[in-house]
Amino acid sequence: MADNNDQTPPKDGANAETRGFQTEVKQLLQLMIHSMYSNKEVFLRELISNASDALDTLRFEGVKDDSLFESDPELRIRVDFDKDARTVSICDNGIGMTRDQVIDRLGTIAKSGTKEFLAALSGDEKKDAKLIGQFGVGFYSSFIVADEVTVITRRGGEQQAVKWVSDGGGEYTLEDTTKAGRGTDVILHLREDEDEFLDSWRLKHLVRTYSDHVAFPIQMLEEPAPPSDDDDDAPKDVTPEWQQVNRGAPLWTRPKSELKDEDYAEFYKHTSHDFEDPLAWTHNKVEGSQEYTSLLYVPRRAPFDMWDPNRGSHGVKLYVQRVFIMDDAEKLMPRYLRFVRGIIDSNDLPLNVSREILQSNKVLDRIRSGSVKKLLGLLEDIAEKRPDDYKTFWSEFGAVLKEGVVEDSANQETIAKLSRFTSTHEGSEPQSVSLEQYIERMAEGQEKIYYITADSVAAAKNSPHLEVFKKKGIEVLLLTDRVDEWVMAHLTEFQGKAFQSVAKGALDLGEAETDEEKAEKEKLESESKDLLERLKTALGESVGEVRVTHRLTDSPACLVADEMGITSHLERILKEAGQSVPMSKAHLEINPTHPLVKKLDGEADEARFGEWAHLLHEQAVLAEGGELEDPATFVRRMNQMLLALSGGGSGDGGGNETDSAAA
Repeated sequence: MADNNDQTPPKDGANAETRGFQTEVKQLLQLMIHSMYSNKEVFLRELISNASDALDTLRFEGVKDDSLFESDPELRIRVDFDKDARTVSICDNGIGMTRDQVIDRLGTIAKSGTKEFLAALSGDEKKDAKLIGQFGVGFYSSFIVADEVTVITRRGGEQQAVKWVSDGGGEYTLEDTTKAGRGTDVILHLREDEDEFLDSWRLKHLVRTYSDHVAFPIQMLEEPAPPSDDDDDAPKDVTPEWQQVNRGAPLWTRPKSELKDEDYAEFYKHTSHDFEDPLAWTHNKVEGSQEYTSLLYVPRRAPFDMWDPNRGSHGVKLYVQRVFIMDDAEKLMPRYLRFVRGIIDSNDLPLNVSREILQSNKVLDRIRSGSVKKLLGLLEDIAEKRPDDYKTFWSEFGAVLKEGVVEDSANQETIAKLSRFTSTHEGSEPQSVSLEQYIERMAEGQEKIYYITADSVAAAKNSPHLEVFKKKGIEVLLLTDRVDEWVMAHLTEFQGKAFQSVAKGALDLGEAETDEEKAEKEKLESESKDLLERLKTALGESVGEVRVTHRLTDSPACLVADEMGITSHLERILKEAGQSVPMSKAHLEINPTHPLVKKLDGEADEARFGEWAHLLHEQAVLAEGGELEDPATFVRRMNQMLLALSGGGSGDGGGNETDSAAA
C-alpha cells in the first residue's frame, strides 16, 4: 500500500505546458519593458525589492507556522553572476510560490502578490509590515537587460518546485522541477550588449545605490584575501565566500537616543561623498495621517555646481519603505534649499508604476511642507544658538536661501528673518545684520527700511544716494548679490516696516526731517525752477525729469529711477543676461548748493551750458556704476573742462577761447 505522506517530487520536466499571458496583450508587455523605466539598471532594485517582500511575507506567516522556515531561519538575498553563461541571478529564501501562484502572479501583468498579502493583514499587522511592492510590474523590468528570464521557485512547506521561462514575447513555459530549499531564484540571461552587469563591482555598486538599506542581508561572493607566501601551513586554494554588501537596517530608522553625532556624521559622508562633517542636521519621524522619516543635513561648503542652471536637484534622496527611488526629487525640497542633503523615507507615498516619478498629491505636499519647516527651524536654531556656525552657513548659502523670499510665499517672513545683510551701521561686520537688528536701531520717526543695490560693497558705500543718510545717521542696507534685485521686488515689508530703495522714487524721510529742513527744501525748489528747465531742455530725451535732490550733500547730481521703475543696477544685470530691458528713463536730481551746479547756473552761453549739462549727467551715470553710450564724447567734454579750469586752451573743442570762470 502506498504511503499517502510520500511527497517525492516528480522528475524535472514533468507536467510541462506552454501558456499565454492572461492579458493576451503582447504589445502592452513590450511597452512596459521598454518605455516604463528611464534607467535600465533599476531592474536589480526591482528584483531585490520583490525578494525582500518574499522574505517579509515568510517572516509574517512564520509567526503562525514556524515549519515554513524549514530549519533555515537565516533570511537573505543573494546576487550572483556567471560570465560564461552570461547570467545574473537574484535568489532569496523567502516564502516562494506554488504553481498556481506563479501563473497568477508572473502570468498576469500587474498582479501583485504583495498587494494581496497586505489586503489580508489586520490593521496592526499592516502597520508593521515593511513590504515594498505595490504594482506587480517590477519583475518585468528584467526584460530590459535580459532576452530570457528563468524563475525557479518553491513555496515554504511544499515539496514541489516550479520552473517558469519566458523571453518576454507574449508567452511563457511552465513546468515542475526540483529545488533544494524554499524561496525563489530569478535567473536573467543577458542580452549581448549588457556585459556591464557581468561585473562584481558594478553589481555591488547598484546594490549599495538602490538597496543599501533593505532590512535583509544582500550577499555576493567575495574572494578571501590570498594567503601570505610566508605562511606555509595556509591552504593555497581559496574559496569564494558569501559576504553582505548592503548596510542593512538604515540609520534613520533607529531611535535618536541610540545615535551619536559621529554616527550622523559618518552617514552624511557616506551618502553625500563629502569629506567634511556637516554643519547641522535634523532627524524627525512623523506619524499620524501619513508616516515618513526625514534626516536632513546642512553642509559646510557649497557644491561647485550650485549656480549651474542645468544642475538637477540631487540633494535629498527619496526612499519608499527603505528602497531608493530617486535623488532628483525637486518636489520634495524647493530649489532655494538645493544645498540640503539627506533622505526622506515614506511609508505611504504613492508612485507611478515605474517607481520613478512622484505623483502630485496632498501626501506629497504635506511631506514637502513639513520638511521645509523642519529645515528652516533648524536654521533658526543655529542662528540663535550658534552664531559663528550661522555666519559660515550664510557666507556659503545665503544668496540661495534668499531665493525663497520669491519662491515660497508661505515661509517668506521666516526666510526674511533668517537673512543677513551688510549695512552702513558703524562697527557691523559684512553680511551680519538681521532685519530685526535694523528695526531695533531705526532712527526716531523712521518708518521705512532703506536699502541700495550695487555690484559691490565699495560701490554701494560710495554711492551718492547715501549722502543724506550718512549725514542723518540713518542705516542703509547694502545689497550686492545678483539675486537681491529680484528678491526686493517681492519683499515689500518686514514686521510692518516697508522697504524703500534709496535709488528709486522721491525721497521722503518722514518725521526724520525737521521743519527747518523741509522749509529749506521748498525754498531750493522754488529758486531752481529756471535752472531745472534749462537742464531739461539741454538734456532732452536723455533723462526723464530734472529736479532738485534731497538726498545729496556732497555730490552735484545723481540719477534716480521711478518708484515703479528699474534701477540702473538691475538694468545692467538684465543686459548682461541678454534680457530685454523695459524702456525707462532715469530722473536727474541736482544739488543746487554744490559749487559746480552754481557755476553751471551762472553760464550764459547756451552751447557751453549744454556741454556742461551733458557732462554732469554722464558723471551721474558713472557714479551709478553704469556705462556711457559715447565715452569718447565724455572724454572730450572732460578735457574741455580741465583746459578751462587751467586757463590754458580752447574750452569748446572747436578752437574758440573759453572763459575759465564759466566752468
